[in-house]
Amino acid sequence: MQTIFVQFKCRPGMAYAVADTLVQDVEEISEVYSTSGQYDLIAKFYLPAGQDLGRFVTERLQVVDGVSDTFTTVAFKAFGGK
Repeated sequence: MQTIFVQFKCRPGMAYAVADTLVQDVEEISEVYSTSGQYDLIAKFYLPAGQDLGRFVTERLQVVDGVSDTFTTVAFKAFGGK
């Protein structure tokens, strides 16, 4: 299992619609949050080992209506938490 975090810049007024689309249409999503700063949303995805991350981001996420830019971070290890 691979974990990635993707930040999304959305066109003005589209952040909630993008979040709804991600939750409804992308089964690999774990959670999505609205954020302050340069990006409007951040989402966590769990992908099967060996899945092409580049294709997933460019062909499944960047094409969502209202997305204008993304920034992807690959996670290696989770530590603690409740």
